[in-house]
Amino acid sequence: MKELKASKEFAIRFSEVDSMNVVWHGSYSLYFEDAREAFGKKFGLEYMGFFEHGYYAPLVDLSFHYKKPIKYGMTPRIDIIYRPTAAAKIVFDYEIYDTEDNSLIATGSSVQVFMDLNYQLVWDNPSFYQEWKERWGQVENR
Repeated sequence: MKELKASKEFAIRFSEVDSMNVVWHGSYSLYFEDAREAFGKKFGLEYMGFFEHGYYAPLVDLSFHYKKPIKYGMTPRIDIIYRPTAAAKIVFDYEIYDTEDNSLIATGSSVQVFMDLNYQLVWDNPSFYQEWKERWGQVENR
């Protein structure tokens, strides 16, 4: 399958660091969110599109693995990679790199599921999502 990947550089703001001049761990979820929005814009899988089709896509799993600190003044790059799955969920892997030396700062992953507008879990791929997967070559040929 074709790899679907988006990248985004971002500046570290003073409000994101703690007294050690290191990015507070809670900021990473925001960086991952920004990456999901960049991916959605690039590949047509945006949050408002879920809602327009009658679905929500809440996060049910989010993990981070820290390799080295991000400090105030840095401009790291986050890469987001779509991980194909037959299940009715959206799985992403993340990698954050230091743009100065391209060293790995952190990795992570997220899982989103589908709920209808009555907040009921959807077990099958919504038709719009199945069509999206087919359009981008994310369906296994059997």
